[in-house]
Amino acid sequence: MKWVTRKNANVDRVACPWLIKRFVDPDAEFLYVAADQVMAVAESADATPYDVKDVELGHVDGRCSFESILLKYQVHDPALDCLARIVHGADVSTDRDICPEAAGLYAIAHGFALVHGEDDHEKIRLESPMYDALYAWCQKQVATS
Repeated sequence: MKWVTRKNANVDRVACPWLIKRFVDPDAEFLYVAADQVMAVAESADATPYDVKDVELGHVDGRCSFESILLKYQVHDPALDCLARIVHGADVSTDRDICPEAAGLYAIAHGFALVHGEDDHEKIRLESPMYDALYAWCQKQVATS
């Protein structure tokens, strides 16, 4: 499957590819384009749009895109629910204090964006191990609670 979103990815648009590749579609291909081109590219490339306005896999009913993907693809995992809370807080500024880890993820994700600019594929490559580690931490939290 192909997936398309806005270029210059940060937080949700990097966390979503990690989620998709690990739990939805291991062979996923990600396209990053100008915001005003997302829907046209989605149609021409037969790609699923995410984290853009007015799409099912975006910010809907108070969810961030990561949470919308979990819901749509019925991924049920308490550790992913824990991670989704962190991603949500890091991505949605009004919910930054939802848990202490959200502010940390926000700072780290924005640091990657500052260092790597619009090289979205490099951000995914470099940040994926961080999401693996954060997921492992969430698994431990869920197991001990």
